[in-house]
Amino acid sequence: MEGVAPVLNGVDNPAATPQPTLIRALRPRCAGSRAKRMLDIVLSAVLLIVFLPLMMVVGLAVAVSSAGPVVFRQTRVGLGERPFTMLKFRTMRHNASVGLVDLLQADGHKLSLRTKPRHDPRITVVGRFLRKGSLDELPQLVNVLRGDMSLVGPRPCERVEHTTLSPEDQVKRVSVKPGMTGLWQVSGRSTITAENAIRLDLEYVDNWRLRLDLLILLRTLPAVLRTRHAW
Repeated sequence: MEGVAPVLNGVDNPAATPQPTLIRALRPRCAGSRAKRMLDIVLSAVLLIVFLPLMMVVGLAVAVSSAGPVVFRQTRVGLGERPFTMLKFRTMRHNASVGLVDLLQADGHKLSLRTKPRHDPRITVVGRFLRKGSLDELPQLVNVLRGDMSLVGPRPCERVEHTTLSPEDQVKRVSVKPGMTGLWQVSGRSTITAENAIRLDLEYVDNWRLRLDLLILLRTLPAVLRTRHAW
């Protein structure tokens, strides 16, 4: 994987200044790759079977810990700008989206669509644990199996975030399916700035190959286990 290392070396140093990619630019082929789709179907089906008992336990924990639905549903921008409903286990109090701006400002952040306040009182005790291990994202395996998402790809973003990009970057970003994991996931998780996350998304699209997907999948588990970069 000559040239891939410069992209992934940011895992242990997310605050480092981004360096220009050394990967030779390739024409994006993600959307039409049968091998990628087959990998998505097989792995998501297997993982759903393997994690079904855990998902039942997580769902029960979410249900008894706070009022509200077990599964959080939110509209995100998918392939070709088609909207889809992304699934996650609920990690916040019900209707917790109110007050985000005040929380960001109190936490010392400049307002950003992708900013996560590190100490967010809206998150439940169970939700904080789920986020540390990315267990809240397990329902997205259903999104992958039914074709809304891929195992690896750009972050699934909301419409308001998508419209902040340049027209060229908007087109590029939705030329592939959003992913459960990606370069952003293995490069620092919550510590990645909005600008760097977008840069990594676009870099993935420009340089996709199946080997890169496999490498990202292999790097995802260690990245998730390093819970210091998640909140």
